[in-house]
Formats: sequence, C-alpha cells, structure tokens
Amino acid sequence: MVPLTRSVVETRGTQTPVTFRVIFMQKVLGFNRGPYWPVHFTSTVSNWRNIYAGVDVSPGYSAGCYIQGIGKIYLGDYTQIAPNVGIISANHNVFDSREHETGREVCVGKYGWIGMNAMILPGVVLGDFAVVGAGAVVTKSFPEGYCVLVGNPARMTRRLNPEQCIRFKNKIEYNGYIAHDRFEEFRRRWLNV
Repeated sequence: MVPLTRSVVETRGTQTPVTFRVIFMQKVLGFNRGPYWPVHFTSTVSNWRNIYAGVDVSPGYSAGCYIQGIGKIYLGDYTQIAPNVGIISANHNVFDSREHETGREVCVGKYGWIGMNAMILPGVVLGDFAVVGAGAVVTKSFPEGYCVLVGNPARMTRRLNPEQCIRFKNKIEYNGYIAHDRFEEFRRRWLNV
C-alpha cells in the first residue's frame, strides 16, 4: 500500500485531497478510523466495508455527513458530496424500530454532485452527471443521469446535454488513501462491494 504521506503529495489540488490534519484526526485520534478514504471528524460512516468510493470520492469528507452502509453503496468516480449529506441504504422496520429492514443498494454514477443537506434513500440509483440540489430528498431512481434533481421528494427539473458535460481525470488517481492501480486488490481483500 502507498504510504499516507505519499497520498498527501499526490492528491494535492484534487477535489478531496488527503491532508495531514485529516490523517491525524482519523488514523491517530480514531474519528472514523475504518474507512479507506478521508472522512471529516464530524461525519459518521458506518459499515464502510459495504461502501465503494470511486476515484477522488470521499463520502463524509465534508462536515456533518451521515453515510450508512447497511446495504451496499456505490459512488462513482469524481462524484462530490457536500456537507450534511445523508446516504442511507436501510431504514428502520416500521413494526419494530429497534430493527433495520434488509439493506437496499444505493448507486450514484460518475461525476455526480450531491448538494448540501441532501438525502439519498435506500434503493436509489442515479446515473452519471446527476446533480442533487441542496436539501433534496431522493426517494426514487433516475438511472439515466444527466439531470438536476430538487425538492422533497426530489423531482427532475432539468436535463443536461451529455455533450456539454466534462469528463476529467486526475493526473494521479486515488480511491481514498489507496492508489487506483492497487485498489482492486484492496477491494477483493477488504470490501464486500
């Protein structure tokens, strides 16, 4: 595995750079110690082994997020997540609030953007370039992507022209703290996704 200090240098200038402060809070002090990506100390990530974070994706990197991986969660490359976002893959059983329902997969495509205070609920599938507006509650899938979703419950207010959407790549790619060229080996060994 690439040393953490190397990831600090090689992720500089990316959307979710690894910093010494995040490493200290996460790996030394133990706030969200488990996840293989940088997580803000005020965010909560559960069941991280059920979460696939693509290249330059760090769910909970922004403050106050709640990422619950009871069911599997897939977040595509370069998808960004604003502060106070919730992504949940299971709800409580309505007949027994002490129990969770069986987890339902959540998938967000590449180059997405989930705005501040948005919530993505179990079973939702969003395609590439899906933009979830601030405060939106996404209860149903928009697998075609290339859209802007707003409101509660979220509805599509705009289609995006795929030809105008820019796909970019970092010079050196990382899945969290792990160099992308070594990520599949890590995934097979440590993850359930």
